[in-house]
Amino acid sequence: MPITSKGREAYRADDLSHHKLLSQRERDRLLKAHLPNPNEIPTVAASKSKSPRRSRLGVRKFLKNQLHVFVFAILHGLFSLYIRIRQAIHIVSYQTSSVLYYHHSTPEYIRRDVVALGRKPNHLSAILKAEENQRAKADLDRLIEEAAELAAWCASADIPMLSIYEKSGILKKHMPRVYEAVMQKFTFYFAGQHPSLSLTSPNKDACSSPALAGNKHGHLKLHLISAQDGRESIVDLTRTLAEMSQRGKISPRDISMELVDAELSEGIMPEPDLLILFSPNVELSGYPPWQIRLTEIFCLQDNEGFGYQVFLKALRKYGKAQMRHGK
Repeated sequence: MPITSKGREAYRADDLSHHKLLSQRERDRLLKAHLPNPNEIPTVAASKSKSPRRSRLGVRKFLKNQLHVFVFAILHGLFSLYIRIRQAIHIVSYQTSSVLYYHHSTPEYIRRDVVALGRKPNHLSAILKAEENQRAKADLDRLIEEAAELAAWCASADIPMLSIYEKSGILKKHMPRVYEAVMQKFTFYFAGQHPSLSLTSPNKDACSSPALAGNKHGHLKLHLISAQDGRESIVDLTRTLAEMSQRGKISPRDISMELVDAELSEGIMPEPDLLILFSPNVELSGYPPWQIRLTEIFCLQDNEGFGYQVFLKALRKYGKAQMRHGK
């Protein structure tokens, strides 16, 4: 029962008079009227009994963890099954394409495959990768053979320029061998009369064959680059332009994107129209970044090997692509 206003005033007056107005019994009566009913106060035992019981053995936690593991195993199994089925379908499709569209080392077959394309790249680039698990000599022979095959395909498809990127630069160190392998491949493909070839690389002496009069197969320019020709070249060019600007040989206003593009195109190579990767994912491995600003990049999903079907599918996709250039 709440205390009344008269009782509150009497208690305060008694407190101000140092408890001289009310007796001890009257003060107790006023306080008891203000306190709650003892039956309404919850006991500690009752509050403890209402709390949920916790298992000492952790059975619920164990079952919850097992449920999570079971759901994860189901999802992991379904995703693994999807990956396996997708890889199997792609492998069968690629093997079928390699049989149906095999070039048979005949330029006429390659021209027949690309003659219906709306357009072809004037500059094609490709990334070849060295394998760490193989012997150095065997891996070098494989890279040279793949470079020669790719050059023969480009010459047969009337693509005038081919650039090959290999990260370590081992192809650049063996330019004479690459030149001989390409010329032998040209002789094998084109029999008597074959295209002329010029093999170049940044800061290296060029190798070229004489252009024959009346050569109907044209000329192929093969350019070899490595990771050294990428970011390091941009840094060197930036340092050179900064030093020239400090010495007063060039005005800071003359340094523009067009100047940088012209210097890099002349020093390394012009920007390719199409970049082919013979790998399942887009992994550039340090490819010169300035040279691929507007380049079409192509790779086949789940493809692990070098093959003509990748080259042909890349040309077909490039022929159907719409070049908007940011529009």
